[in-house]
Amino acid sequence: MTPTDPNLLKSYTRSQLALRNGSDRDEIWCAYAGLIYDVSASRLWRNGKHYEHWAGQDLTAELADAPHAEWVFDRFPVIGRLA
Repeated sequence: MTPTDPNLLKSYTRSQLALRNGSDRDEIWCAYAGLIYDVSASRLWRNGKHYEHWAGQDLTAELADAPHAEWVFDRFPVIGRLA
């Protein structure tokens, strides 16, 4: 669900993203390729952990080791962009 113009999205710092790691808040976010996705509704991200990956981080570099491609992010709403 990539927006047509990412520049219109609210910008969040890495520190702000880190606060949405699923441990202190209900929000579970992760970033990929400069966009921030809300993965809170996914049962695979319960408690902010997905296998060996943690929410609240930029997962761009880690996708190469995943058993899926970037299409997996199409399932989640884009809520911002990484500053």
